[in-house]
Amino acid sequence: MNDKSALLGQLKIDRDAMPQQSGRGKWILLGLGAVVAAAGAYFVFKPAAAIPVKAAPVIAITSASSAGSVLDASGYVIARRQATVSSKVTGKVVELLIEEGMPVTQGQVLARLDDSNVRAQVSVSQSQLEAARAQLAEIRVQLVDAQRQLKRSKEMHERKLVSDAAVENAQANADSLQARLESAQENVKVSESNVGLFRQQVDDMVVRAPFAGVITVKNAQLGEMISPLSAGGAGTRTGIGTLVDMESLEIEVDVNENFINRVQSGQRVEAVLNAYPDWKIPCAVIAVIPTADRSKATVKVRIGIEAKDTRIIPDMGVRVSFLPEDKGAAQAEGPRGVLIPAEAVKNEAGTSVVFVLQGETVERRAVKLGDARGAQVQVLAGLSGGERVALGDLAKLSDGARIEIIE
Repeated sequence: MNDKSALLGQLKIDRDAMPQQSGRGKWILLGLGAVVAAAGAYFVFKPAAAIPVKAAPVIAITSASSAGSVLDASGYVIARRQATVSSKVTGKVVELLIEEGMPVTQGQVLARLDDSNVRAQVSVSQSQLEAARAQLAEIRVQLVDAQRQLKRSKEMHERKLVSDAAVENAQANADSLQARLESAQENVKVSESNVGLFRQQVDDMVVRAPFAGVITVKNAQLGEMISPLSAGGAGTRTGIGTLVDMESLEIEVDVNENFINRVQSGQRVEAVLNAYPDWKIPCAVIAVIPTADRSKATVKVRIGIEAKDTRIIPDMGVRVSFLPEDKGAAQAEGPRGVLIPAEAVKNEAGTSVVFVLQGETVERRAVKLGDARGAQVQVLAGLSGGERVALGDLAKLSDGARIEIIE
């Protein structure tokens, strides 16, 4: 016991023997303590790191969307009126006045071909016409003189001054000149026709737009040969370009023959272009083509576009929804719910939760879900159109969590 007491005594600190600290040392210790306290407070109270998320818009469902569709199909935008513009005759392009995307009016000059040879033919035919007219005038003068001689011969024959043969010769000469006059008149008409023909050929060397539209394809270049009868080989083009009447655009879809009974003429249709998935275009069925494709077991349906827009161009892919006949009653009910991406919904113990963006933070909000629509889901309550929800690792999010929106 004494040994243990001695050992414990050795562990005691003799405060009287410790050197007294100076005032400067105390201030140093206080400063170090303040630094340590500040560092601890920073690590305890510093804001949490922002969680990266993506933002998705909340899309309000229109009345037509809430009504549903009786049939969905896909097809393409087509132009009912388009043409490969070419000349009526073969020739070399000497002037080209079109570019892709250029709007043109009916009758507008699009190109000119080399018409030098045809103009030379016009000049020759014009000269032939002048010669025929001169010959006609000469024959007329001769005929007038022959008729005067015939009249004089008849008067002298009545007075027994000339023989019957002289009268007959005068009559024959007048009849011959009359025949030549009629022939010369026909020659003049033929020459006039030739002049008109060659002038028309000159006009045919000018390529004009057959209707108003937009140039979608430019096929020819200066110096190339154009021929309406060519197959496009050996450097000869069949036309200078393609003209499309944008007012004639419509949608053409193939409907499975098993469901064609759901489609009828005049039925309301809602179309969505693949390029603009959020734009719903009002349409209507023009006609159901009364023939089926045996190989594909489909029936072609023509759909008219009621809202013309420059964004709609030929050969675009489009999805259409054939709406039920009672769509008007569905519209009276008004919009019902919104659409959000299905990945924006988090399931927490049977409760559907989304995180609504509120500036740099998110708000946890419970929602009531409706039908699933592909990659989207209908929300019946809890959200309104125009808001934005977070996408990403929802497990890291909580009410009021700081976020960083990434593209």
